[in-house]
Amino acid sequence: MNKVALVTGSSRGLGREIALKLADNGYDIAVNFARNRKKAEEVKAEIEKRGQRCEIFKANIGDVEKTRALFEEIKASFGRLDLFISNAASGVLKPLMELQETHWDWTMNINAKAFLFASQEAAKLMQEQGGGKIIGLSSIGAIRYLENYTTVGVSKAAVESLTKYLAVELAPLGIAVNTVSGGLIETDALDHFPNKAELIEDAVKKTPAGRMVQLDDLVNAVLFLASDHADMIRGQTIVVDGGRTLLV
Repeated sequence: MNKVALVTGSSRGLGREIALKLADNGYDIAVNFARNRKKAEEVKAEIEKRGQRCEIFKANIGDVEKTRALFEEIKASFGRLDLFISNAASGVLKPLMELQETHWDWTMNINAKAFLFASQEAAKLMQEQGGGKIIGLSSIGAIRYLENYTTVGVSKAAVESLTKYLAVELAPLGIAVNTVSGGLIETDALDHFPNKAELIEDAVKKTPAGRMVQLDDLVNAVLFLASDHADMIRGQTIVVDGGRTLLV
């Protein structure tokens, strides 16, 4: 029986690429989306071309009850879960003094709260077959200042902290938990940044590796953590930024 991976927010962007690469590596995929079913259907078709099974699940993972229902549907459909990639993310990009309570709640629910409660549900399924892997996604805004990034940066810092707690408490269930933190990458999400051009210029000029981080760089890090080669890596945030955070 093939291993099963759930990738939240996998209808586009980084989540899509992770789902496709996991399918290339023999996983059956649970694709999660919140709004665009057409995009999710396109990902499903690509996965099925690779000879792997794919099912689509609509759920706002910022809602705990909907998250629990999502995992019940995955159990009913696949009967197992081996890998959970907590990729779905959102956030309000405004100066700190313009933030409202709704902005905070929205961002924290989808980026941080969802990681905790979805991981609980994933762990319940994983322990039935002796373990699995949970991988979060973060960004360098969790550890350094980025303009207009307050809510997202704080929520991603929470993800990185949760990674440590989850790693310790889920280890007895045979579950390894880690997070991948990425430098700036050009995806649709970058279009929402009012200072997009400045961010790209910074990444191009100040990354020691000599280029911006690309989607494949993050995908490859996720695949490594999902593999047996990373079994003894626990509770870590792996920064994939070409060295950008090493400089001022």
